[in-house]
Amino acid sequence: MAIFTTDNPWVLIFGVLGNIISIMVFMAPVPTFCRICRKKSTEGFESVPYVVSLFSAMLWLYYASLKSESSAFLLLMVNSVGCAIETIYIALYFTYAPKQARMMTLTLLLLNFGGYCSILLLSHFLAKGSARVQLVGWICVALSAAVFAAPLSVIRMVIRTKSVEFLPFSLSFFLMLSAVTWLLYGLFLKDLYVAGPNVLGVIFGVLQMALHAIYRKRNNDTSVGKLSSDTQSCNGHAFIIFIEAF
Repeated sequence: MAIFTTDNPWVLIFGVLGNIISIMVFMAPVPTFCRICRKKSTEGFESVPYVVSLFSAMLWLYYASLKSESSAFLLLMVNSVGCAIETIYIALYFTYAPKQARMMTLTLLLLNFGGYCSILLLSHFLAKGSARVQLVGWICVALSAAVFAAPLSVIRMVIRTKSVEFLPFSLSFFLMLSAVTWLLYGLFLKDLYVAGPNVLGVIFGVLQMALHAIYRKRNNDTSVGKLSSDTQSCNGHAFIIFIEAF
């Protein structure tokens, strides 16, 4: 198929692997939403990770649509799937959340939509051709860097408490694997906007794996081995966001 044509087979290999792993990460919250639907309550979970993840996927979808390379189809595909999945999550959350949480989610969605439209309009009128790709690329890099830095709070908590209770091993592993895959995809494609932020992803991933190696014996969390898109402590003092970035 022409849409998969590429001069470098490694671009296709790592692009396909990146799609598979990223979709697995996107599907991580399914057990959480099954419980929400079953209990008809959001149980204090926040909608922020899903709204931010939707915004990230929308921006990368726009960036991929500006690319002329046929291999950009892989970015288009994974972020289209991501937008669809995150939209379903948000719809389910909105259905079962209390009124105050619904209003907060609606506010976030409006900010999401407003921010996306502003970027769309500004990039359209202020830049043309390759300059537009570069502008949107840098915006995506900035957002991805912020997303990859999100686990810093939980890393500090792990070091302070000497426990990886709020740092699920499976999630950390798959996010690091995803970052490695997209880093290699970006390098072989010679797309620094894709490769750049994933350098941070790999660094934070290695750091989280090191923390697991150091503190795993102290961890009595029975949920280790499960994937989850967000983890909250029972007392509500810790709210950790893990969001896939490409």
